[in-house]
Amino acid sequence: MGISEIIALLSGVALFLFGMSLMGDGLKSVSGDKLEPILYRLSSTQLRGVLLGTGVTAVIQSSCATSVMVVGFVNSGMMKLRQAIPVILGSILGTSITGWVICLSYIEGAGSLRSVLSTATLTGVVAVVGIVLRMFSKKQTHKHVGDILMGFAVLMFGMSTMSGAVNGLGDQPWFTKTMTSMSNPILGILVGAAFTALLQSASAAVGILQALSVTGALSLGAALPLLFGITIGAAFPVLLSAVGATIPGKRTAWVYLVESFLGVIVLTAVFYIVNAVHPFSFLSKTMDPFSLAGVNTFFRFILTVMLLPFTDAVEAIVCRMFPDKGPAREDPGLRLEERFLAHPPLAIEQSRLTLNAMAELSRKALEISYSLLRGYTEEGFEEVKEIESEVDRYEDVLGTYLMKLTGREFNARQSGEVSKYLHVISDFERLSDHALNIAESAKELHDKKLAFSPAGQHELAVITGATSEVARLAVKAFVNEDLDEAEKVEPLEEVIDDLCDEMKVHHVERLQNGTCTILQGYVFNDLLTNFERVSDHCSNIAVAMLELSLGAFDTHEYLEQLRQKRTESFQHYSDFYRETFAI
Repeated sequence: MGISEIIALLSGVALFLFGMSLMGDGLKSVSGDKLEPILYRLSSTQLRGVLLGTGVTAVIQSSCATSVMVVGFVNSGMMKLRQAIPVILGSILGTSITGWVICLSYIEGAGSLRSVLSTATLTGVVAVVGIVLRMFSKKQTHKHVGDILMGFAVLMFGMSTMSGAVNGLGDQPWFTKTMTSMSNPILGILVGAAFTALLQSASAAVGILQALSVTGALSLGAALPLLFGITIGAAFPVLLSAVGATIPGKRTAWVYLVESFLGVIVLTAVFYIVNAVHPFSFLSKTMDPFSLAGVNTFFRFILTVMLLPFTDAVEAIVCRMFPDKGPAREDPGLRLEERFLAHPPLAIEQSRLTLNAMAELSRKALEISYSLLRGYTEEGFEEVKEIESEVDRYEDVLGTYLMKLTGREFNARQSGEVSKYLHVISDFERLSDHALNIAESAKELHDKKLAFSPAGQHELAVITGATSEVARLAVKAFVNEDLDEAEKVEPLEEVIDDLCDEMKVHHVERLQNGTCTILQGYVFNDLLTNFERVSDHCSNIAVAMLELSLGAFDTHEYLEQLRQKRTESFQHYSDFYRETFAI
């Protein structure tokens, strides 16, 4: 085997890996935002978990990608370890589907029908259709279908290149001797595991093995240990995903290795013990790409069926490997898995849940700060400070995560969701800031032993009720994605603005007649400013939701149009809130 054949072999491997990646990415894109979420929504039973793991892996052409997603689910608390084990087991079976896809590249070209279905013809037709869709189609879905077809064509061409490069090896004595030595199960398993760990792809390792089988020098006795080793070696990239993971995430990553290792050890022991007692004559059978794909699928199916009843045992092993270290403080960014950035639907969903938690915390801080105005306590003040710091951490981790996410490819709906989150995250953070400001004003009143007049206290109760309601509406509308609730925010915000203006006038009158003092006036004006800002930020949140439903983001223009039109709904809610929160 000369230098030109080696370069051709490496080129074929490179083309194969690139084609498989391009095809898998295209399949994921065509599936839209439905493929990844079903993994954690529909994995309630062991059998369903295996079927889901098999199906998703068959689509995305990578057991590693499926397993890494599952590691992310468990790491973020979306899925339990017990749910993840069958899914990973299914991914081990699902990756064998790629071997059958590869078999298409070995269809012979003799005869009229076979000539039409030959590798060269099939690859050429698929490549032409793919590039036409990729270059000239305006629909994004059609472009992704073009990617799938182009990936398939590149994969087929890569396999043909590999097969051509190794075609002459069957006549080389050293190659025949090497293949014969693989009949030693221990050596074969070690070589297969090391080779797959290097390639970081079980499908690629099986593909290369299929290419070698065309030489006629590969027997079943030599292929079987290599297939066993390939199954174990595929765990290596999954183990890398455990770096920086939580204890549950590390356990999940190691499930792949534990399952594949135990399965291979048991099957190897049983098979070769029986073979020693009653030698199997079929081990000398010469393998071809089709028989290799069949053996690989059959072996993985047996492994899956054998291990499925022992889910509890696998869970116990990985839990013993990584024992609990006691409870830890919840991380605001726990849901924001870096592993999900490669899967935008998951990343967006987790961002939404994280932002919802941030919104609820901000509203809680406001409610506590209002209660401090009615009756101050140091415990309440400290709680508002803690929540404000927590919300700041949420803003930091969520803002960073969303910025990383913006570099990904989205459909129109996903792009709008990310834009909305980036638009409102600062508004939720500012709500907690104003809550702290209000709490500090309550502390100042308590420390300086200041008290407002009965009229001032009444007005304060009215405005806190109104701003509490506007915050409740905004948070409820955002968390529940309720546009009807969002429409109520702007009329109430307008009422709050008018209330603040009216209260400022009344306060000046109280200063003039001596009912209130200058010191009380400073605190009162600070409170009014914060109340007004709270309603403004709630308005921003609601308007962002309403604008997204209309497909645009221009807050100033939207508010101007809303106030000018004074729709029947707007006027109805405006009148209702003016009556409800009248001084």
